[in-house]
Amino acid sequence: MVQFGPPPGHHWMPLPEFTDEFDGDALDTTKWHPTNPDWLGRAPGFFSPRNVSVVDGCLHITMKYQPDFSGFPDGQEYRDFTTGAVKSRKTVLYGYFEVRARAMNSHGSSAFWFYDSLPDWWTEIDVFEIGGGAPGFENKCFMTVHVMRTPEGEKEHWQKGEVWEAPFHFAEDFHVFGLYWSRDRIEWYVDGELRWSIENTHWHQPLYMNFDSETMPDWFGLPVPEELPSTFSIDYVRSWQER
Repeated sequence: MVQFGPPPGHHWMPLPEFTDEFDGDALDTTKWHPTNPDWLGRAPGFFSPRNVSVVDGCLHITMKYQPDFSGFPDGQEYRDFTTGAVKSRKTVLYGYFEVRARAMNSHGSSAFWFYDSLPDWWTEIDVFEIGGGAPGFENKCFMTVHVMRTPEGEKEHWQKGEVWEAPFHFAEDFHVFGLYWSRDRIEWYVDGELRWSIENTHWHQPLYMNFDSETMPDWFGLPVPEELPSTFSIDYVRSWQER
């Protein structure tokens, strides 16, 4: 297994609160929420803590077809599909963040991202969103930044993004994804190679780290029951900040 790590030329300090090898038999709830406590999921897929597990040295987030699931909220918005999310208990500002992960082989998304939503400040950095089993998307890595609102008075959602097309399908094997987030720039890496870079004009808010899988009806299309259950697996997350 190739080891990557943060870019050279900087003095790095490990961030244990955002580092996990997932070597135990349960999620470390001192670091992580076993769901997103502030969001039920992107309908119709519902985040269930039952779909999050730590087994064989990996964090697993599984999407299932469960039309008879008893835990759906009242109403018709959430139905048929359960999935999962893991959210950090703390926020972080700037650093280098690296995961080794394999996307799920379904229409459901596999995603690693950062966000926080406050009354006057809401920004987001998506390290990757992948539809590993969605036809036409199997080899596409979506890298995106969002601004919803800022203390300076911006209130209209806008985004900027890039799509890297890999010479492989992301659900076939594990790959290493890195984000270098500094005061001046944001850089995205896949398997040690720089794939996208932008000036950091807005992303100066402490953010939560997130892993999840969502149903994306208008993007990747709804999963079909025959392809589920399907699992997004994270071998590790490792994080550093500059001294």
